Amino acid sequence: MRPTQRLARILATRTGEEIELAIATAGGETLKVLATQEQIDMLVDELEDILNSPAEGAPGGPQDAA
Repeated sequence: MRPTQRLARILATRTGEEIELAIATAGGETLKVLATQEQIDMLVDELEDILNSPAEGAPGGPQDAA
């Protein structure tokens, strides 16, 4: 598995029935992935859960990503 990269930005665009995500790292690499509407909905839900949970290091804070 590759080491964790620092996120620079994420761009999203609709490509037909799917959504294309371009994930750019601070090191200049870009990863493009296609996702379904359902996958994006799940991602949004997960991010909302993380943003609404206690900060890392606080009791009950978020766990490391799998």
